[in-house]
Amino acid sequence: MKKFLQEFREFAMHGNVLDMAVGVVIGAAFKAIVDSLVNDIISPLVGLLFKDNFSNLSITVGSVSIKYGSFINAIVNFLIVALVLFIVIKAANKTTELRKKLEHQQDAPAAPTTKICPYCHTEIPIDATRCPHCTSELK
Repeated sequence: MKKFLQEFREFAMHGNVLDMAVGVVIGAAFKAIVDSLVNDIISPLVGLLFKDNFSNLSITVGSVSIKYGSFINAIVNFLIVALVLFIVIKAANKTTELRKKLEHQQDAPAAPTTKICPYCHTEIPIDATRCPHCTSELK
């Protein structure tokens, strides 16, 4: 039982689990902001077209009230959250791609600037057409 609790503690305190927990809390806070944006700003503006609060729009069929305004609010909430997540993920992927590209550029060897003369074996500039030491013509 003691080993089980130790394994559970290691799992719970592992970086990925903590990161996920922070993400869930931030996501819940972000959802509250988006809900407020839609319910307090977007819905009233759209409601101006209907001369009523948009979230109050409904159709009554018999004794049942179908609240299509609230449903449309939920769709707008979803679209805003999905758009923001898309932008965040796209930015994170671009950052990762740039980081990999920079690492690859740092790891790539620099182009040579010198070569060895095949006749006298001294180091000479790479674009030399004649060796300055032995005066041999180079191809």
